[in-house]
Amino acid sequence: MDDDVFEEVPFAIIEEVPTFPGCESLSKSERRQCFQDKLDRHVRKTFRYPEIAQEMGIQGRVYVSFVIDQHGNIVEIKMRGPDKNLENEARRIIEKLPKMIPGKQRGQPVRVPFSYPITFRLQ
Repeated sequence: MDDDVFEEVPFAIIEEVPTFPGCESLSKSERRQCFQDKLDRHVRKTFRYPEIAQEMGIQGRVYVSFVIDQHGNIVEIKMRGPDKNLENEARRIIEKLPKMIPGKQRGQPVRVPFSYPITFRLQ
């Protein structure tokens, strides 16, 4: 296998999920939920509704996909949503994620694609 070609294994089926900082001490079975909880918390804490989108009454869901690479970095962030301002905010939130412990398949670090919806709702 080529050194710079890393296999991609979906989060749903990977043997060892990427580990969010703070989840290391948990059992493998608990890490998946811990990852989800910490990601949810990060999004809530980092979230800022774009002012222009508020003024224009724009809301909706932005689907973000990214890859946690074999080094634990967040790369290849892509967004799909109802508005560029919401997409840009979703990108900003995901770019602020901490470095992860990479996921592993058969003991080897692999790239793990991940999708996450961020909902923008005006109160």
